[in-house]
Amino acid sequence: MIPRYTRPEMERVWSEENKFRKWLQVEIAVCEVLAELGEIPAEAVAEIKEKADFSLDRIREIEEITRHDLIAFTTAVAETVGDQSRFIHFGLTSTDVVDTAQALQVREASDLIEQELLKLMSIVRTQAFRYQRLPMIGRTHGIHAEPVTLGLKLTVWYSELDRDLERFRRARQSLQVGKISGPVGTFSYLPPQVEENVCRRLGISFAQASTQTLQRDRHAEYLCTLAILGSSYDKIATEIRHLQRTEVQEASEAFAAGQKGSSAMPHKRNPIVCEQISGLSRVLRGNALSSLENIPLWHERDISHSSVERVILPDSTTLAHYLTIKLSSVIQNLEVNERQMETNLQLTGGLIFSGALLLALTRKGVLRERAYEWVQRNAMCVWDQGADFQELILKDSDIGAHLDPDEVKTIFNIQDRLKHVETIFERVFGSS
Repeated sequence: MIPRYTRPEMERVWSEENKFRKWLQVEIAVCEVLAELGEIPAEAVAEIKEKADFSLDRIREIEEITRHDLIAFTTAVAETVGDQSRFIHFGLTSTDVVDTAQALQVREASDLIEQELLKLMSIVRTQAFRYQRLPMIGRTHGIHAEPVTLGLKLTVWYSELDRDLERFRRARQSLQVGKISGPVGTFSYLPPQVEENVCRRLGISFAQASTQTLQRDRHAEYLCTLAILGSSYDKIATEIRHLQRTEVQEASEAFAAGQKGSSAMPHKRNPIVCEQISGLSRVLRGNALSSLENIPLWHERDISHSSVERVILPDSTTLAHYLTIKLSSVIQNLEVNERQMETNLQLTGGLIFSGALLLALTRKGVLRERAYEWVQRNAMCVWDQGADFQELILKDSDIGAHLDPDEVKTIFNIQDRLKHVETIFERVFGSS
């Protein structure tokens, strides 16, 4: 059964309440650092920390007049603090707070995504070992090529997800950065030491140089990484969709009791979750494009990026979280049809061993072009007449002059084609 996606944790991360709480966290951190530097009274900070609060309704009410969300926020907070509120937002510009607080939100969202990605990788690993030796046909251009195993297919997915995880961790660090450098980034109101200490207090890095905003290449890297992650999911989902086709039927999504595939055709079992994953991954790629277009801003600041990020950051992180959970469920509950895999391996009458046969003949000293001609003429008979490839090879006098029947039978042994499976597993998962 594919569970419904409930997102209370991610919803909380991008809620207005949490956004303003993060703004307040940044404001208080600045006050604390300024008190440590002797710029504002310590007792004022103590009172601010004790009293500072807000209500969403009050912020919205003020914003109706100011048309500026951060001023509405600081005004609402000031009403709860009283006289000491004069030290709130001391020496700051709006983006000091907004960009730094956004880094805290992205960190929370990233924690949720990484947690689910690690779960997904664990499921893929488990399934890889479960099906390590289960042979199936490998395909190139959609056409039968040579045998692989389902475990190897899953191992390739795991290896890619491992790279996705590495990229994601690198990208999230690039965006877990704050700036308290004031208007146009020159520290005209507060010294660089304040920025360094505030960011250290918040557990994030600080920008080595900024304008009035953090530079948006950071955000683009993060969102492009989510797009790559989604594209990896799309790749896996597309493969499962192909394996579920009626003509293939080797693996499919789980189909729950009582589930319906079509309003018109009762027999249908459609790969709807994988199609959803493929479809929504396109949104991640589209959002990545928007993030790239956010990089060029006018001079030291404009806010053309701001409205875009209010959509693409919550949407992309939520989608990445959602798709990870969905794909985990699909792979964990994957229905594998071993009998059909065996049937499909035999579907071309042994043609999948043509490459091994060609190589065996060249090892016997036959010119490759001549060996290719001998093998291909028999292969074409299989395609055109439905003959058995091995039987044709055993009757071919040219080939028989170089390979005896026992050698031919060894070539047509699937397990011989898969003798290095364990080595590939060791490369990916280690000797354990």
